[in-house]
Amino acid sequence: MNQPEDNSYALWKQKLSPEQYKVCRCSATEAPFSGVYWDYHERGVYHCACCDEPLFDSQHKFDSGTGWPSFFQAADNVSEQIDRSHGMIRTEVRCATCQAHLGHVFEDGPAPSGRRFCVNSLSLVFKGPSEV
Repeated sequence: MNQPEDNSYALWKQKLSPEQYKVCRCSATEAPFSGVYWDYHERGVYHCACCDEPLFDSQHKFDSGTGWPSFFQAADNVSEQIDRSHGMIRTEVRCATCQAHLGHVFEDGPAPSGRRFCVNSLSLVFKGPSEV
């Protein structure tokens, strides 16, 4: 597992659950069909579990059949970078504010974007209309 590159190790260990820490700060992946949001259908906004930045709107969520929350569009607070881990070349998505690992984006999503942001539930916090 990757160690965090900044010196906020203790802060993130206090703020996040052990499972969230592994996903968000060490780039782990939760098991498919295990996260709270993979089959969640409420209206609202998904925020970063680490810094609370808005990342995905529920209007852009779709069932990809993969077992992870999937979105065809991300907010401007989502950044992309090349991931060469596990002998593959993929595009990783992170929170642009705190650099939390969210998941990966693939080019097999629905219209209008054709993209599938495949995200770990552990990296998200959902807020309904009354909470935003």
